[in-house]
Amino acid sequence: MNVELRHLRALAAIGDHRSITAAARALHVTQPALSRTLEQLERRLGVRLVDRTTRHVALTDPGRRLWEHSHRILTSLDSALAEAVQPQPIRLTFAWAALGRFTIPFLREWRAEHPDVLVRIRQADDPEAALRRGEADVAVLRTEPAGTGLGHVALVEEPRIAAVADDHPLASREALVLDDLVGECVAVCETAATTSADLWPAGARPRTVDVPGVVEWLTSIATGTTVGVTAAGTRHHHPQPGITYLPLTDAEPVSVHLAWPAGAAHPSTEAFVALAQRHMRTSQP
Repeated sequence: MNVELRHLRALAAIGDHRSITAAARALHVTQPALSRTLEQLERRLGVRLVDRTTRHVALTDPGRRLWEHSHRILTSLDSALAEAVQPQPIRLTFAWAALGRFTIPFLREWRAEHPDVLVRIRQADDPEAALRRGEADVAVLRTEPAGTGLGHVALVEEPRIAAVADDHPLASREALVLDDLVGECVAVCETAATTSADLWPAGARPRTVDVPGVVEWLTSIATGTTVGVTAAGTRHHHPQPGITYLPLTDAEPVSVHLAWPAGAAHPSTEAFVALAQRHMRTSQP
């Protein structure tokens, strides 16, 4: 099976842009040339990778799987070539709150022990997908990764907290329980997987409203339109004027995981994970 890098680059671009024309432009090739490259790849694999009409381009299931692998392979190659010249940063991604209050102390400890390996931090709506596409080396997740292809360790059990506007009647309380929020409208962020109406028992659940991201979540709560439930790390990464965070004493904690691609490409991944585990062990009472 003779598959070349140009085939993988073609599929990666088509999957990214969902357009032959836009992908050809990104790769600086003609549209007919890109179409021929894709057709050649499909013939060599014996499977259709892209459904295409004059108005529609979509990856098939095999195409989507290979698209993810292509990104990882191409990124690993680029990283390996760059690493041959000079050490590359390790790329850490997370959705909302990284490691909460442990984030800065841990990164400072990493810097002290590995001064030649910088950490490049990037927030992503879907950090697990970023790992699978090869866009990150390590990710902080608050759910276990789905499927295969990723290694992971649980680092800490993080308490859940409630978020309410400063002038909300509940803001003066020392702590809350889930039942205190049943009469409220709870904002649920589409990029967070730790909060849903399922936290409450059936028949005693609050109204919920979806918001697209953390900025909208914070704004909705600060204006008094909604309340929120989140992991404790949010308080450290997103202190917000107008919002009071309160302990939520009867909600199950959230498991914080560190995940990385199986067969990790970055040479410092193992050391990064090991130091994170050690730091979390020694930093907790």
